[in-house]
Amino acid sequence: MIRNRVFSCFVFYAVLLVIKMYVIAIITGQVRLRKKAFANPEDALRHGGLQYHREDPYVERCRRAHMNDLENILPFLFLGAIYSMTGPSLWVARIHFLVFFLGRVLHSVAYLLALRAPTRSVAYTVAQIPCVSMAVQILMTVATYA
Repeated sequence: MIRNRVFSCFVFYAVLLVIKMYVIAIITGQVRLRKKAFANPEDALRHGGLQYHREDPYVERCRRAHMNDLENILPFLFLGAIYSMTGPSLWVARIHFLVFFLGRVLHSVAYLLALRAPTRSVAYTVAQIPCVSMAVQILMTVATYA
């Protein structure tokens, strides 16, 4: 059983983010099937022929959303886990995790639905604020031991 309440809170949001990444991957696969735009020739042959071994703009949009998640959620997982061990208040930590989570959800929605600029950029920036805050707090905590 996880006894550190901050770490438990982190795990809750981390698992939600991983599930969100799986959802984006599933959406990408479904869009690929619906648009008949396959990245691999063997998949195209299985679904109608080599003419479907092609790119589609919306499939690529889904892929970019997924790649952006990988580029941003993986560092959050590292930072959040370490930050949880530095003894922050539960309330402050929860705000960090929640803001990141909501920012990433909004970013994905903005990406997939091609919402008007600067929605996606604002969501990205909002989600980076808690990451920078956690990184600074981690460095300040460990600097005394370095």
